[in-house]
Amino acid sequence: MSQQKKTVDFGFAEIPLEDKVNKVKGVFDSVASNYDIMNDVMSMGIHRLWKRKTIEMSGVRPGHTILDLAGGTGDLTKAFAKRVGSRGKVVLADINESMVRVGRDRLINEGIAGNVEYTITNAEALAFPDNTFDIATIAFGLRNVTNKDKALEELCRVVKPGGQLMVLEFSKVTQPLMSKLYDFYSFNILPKMGKLIADDEASYQYLAESIRMHPDQETLKQMMLDAGFDKAEYINMNNGIVALHRAWKF
Repeated sequence: MSQQKKTVDFGFAEIPLEDKVNKVKGVFDSVASNYDIMNDVMSMGIHRLWKRKTIEMSGVRPGHTILDLAGGTGDLTKAFAKRVGSRGKVVLADINESMVRVGRDRLINEGIAGNVEYTITNAEALAFPDNTFDIATIAFGLRNVTNKDKALEELCRVVKPGGQLMVLEFSKVTQPLMSKLYDFYSFNILPKMGKLIADDEASYQYLAESIRMHPDQETLKQMMLDAGFDKAEYINMNNGIVALHRAWKF
């Protein structure tokens, strides 16, 4: 019998398995207040187009119940809340209290209330009954999860039959020249921008490293099927800098 792995990646480092949750929490505690600004600066605003595409492809309808896991500051929650209407519900869930607090305050200030709930939960042990959600999303959060297989199994459990999971995540760049340029930007410019804007170079160094440690498109597709989903596919955006994975439970 093989021994269970006792360490896990934290960026390019290997750390004890039990330490990753707190290490990741520390990163997002540090960046929470500047998270939206940095997203715009890092992606030159393109992250908004990636998220808009996710919403458009979701098939969300009035009355749907949505889980926005690792929902952070609420970009997807805001868009979903407007579409599900008063008969629907969106749950913004995140393991990081600082991010949820920023997201809740932001959405309330923008008049998004009534059909949104907020909760602190671990992706590997979701605090929801089976077959709860029509759609579950996790945007730019799966790569920070310690046990991705367990998280995908939990997401499959809480999605209703006929429902879908959407995973929006940085992925493997498919064009060689673009890959080289992207690596240069990620490791030479991004951390310096983090230092300049958020006074936090280390957290953005981790974020760049965590992208490289995340499973590639085909691997993640198979992981979704192995977690219990019946069908899975993905589309690349910007030459695979980001991929939108979709999986259905029948």
